[in-house]
Amino acid sequence: MRLAFMGTPEFAVPTLDALVAAGHEVIAVYTQPPRPANRGKKLTPSAVQQRAEELGLYVRSPLSLRQEDAQADFAALGLDAAIVAAYGLILPQAVLSAPKYGCLNVHGSLLPRWRGAAPVQRAILAGDITTGVMVMQMEAGLDTGPVRATTETEIANKTTGTLTAELAELGAELMVRVLADIDAYPCVPQPEAGVTYAAKVDKAETKLDFAMSAVAVERQIRAFNPAPGAWFEFGGERYRVLSAAVVAGNGTPGEVIDDALSIACQDTAIRPMLIQRSGKPAMPLADLLRGKAIPVGTILI
Repeated sequence: MRLAFMGTPEFAVPTLDALVAAGHEVIAVYTQPPRPANRGKKLTPSAVQQRAEELGLYVRSPLSLRQEDAQADFAALGLDAAIVAAYGLILPQAVLSAPKYGCLNVHGSLLPRWRGAAPVQRAILAGDITTGVMVMQMEAGLDTGPVRATTETEIANKTTGTLTAELAELGAELMVRVLADIDAYPCVPQPEAGVTYAAKVDKAETKLDFAMSAVAVERQIRAFNPAPGAWFEFGGERYRVLSAAVVAGNGTPGEVIDDALSIACQDTAIRPMLIQRSGKPAMPLADLLRGKAIPVGTILI
């Protein structure tokens, strides 16, 4: 097929690679413009732009697709379809309807559950047992379009990082399968029941809330790993917790109840396993405690 690809973060890269490997003609790659990154705030191209340039593909980075000239340029590509994966810009109706088969989106949830910006994080936070990836036919609403195909996977003890990477690969495989025989995957409307919205993660949510159950705190840690990271504060310093275990014990929520840094929650306790002090690399808990003991009885906030 004659395609445009529209995506920005690392999640989208496997789909771009799969389209090229399958022999499709990717004549243009749309991605968000370079953004300031890291401490030096140097303008850095998106993961998709970097990969597209490695593949020798033509890259466009419009700030918006609302202007008539941008829409005309898109329509002039004469596409069979546009493939979208975490692009990050709203697609106007003129763009959605320009390709022969419209715009097909790789979405990392089991729609209509978790429409919106942060479906992986929200699924983990909610304690969902399964999630998945769908090829959705895009329409003007927020992730409301009919679904052509679905692949499911268990969440288990996965972090946002590991689950996102898994869904990216599953989504790439699913999209290639759909495009190989698109008429064999008719559009199925989403059910009206079970709609939930995956709001963008707010930084305030990443502070560990020991007033919740230990199970919920452990989900919070996995949901915000690798970024932005769940954290608590001690001695005026932030400690990011990258993994933890639910353990027996009780006390005032936030109280350190033993020398192994078990922290009381609403019920039972949580014990960090991999932790990171500000400005330092992540380390196992035992390494942290050798250099920075946190006394029993301390109330962490």
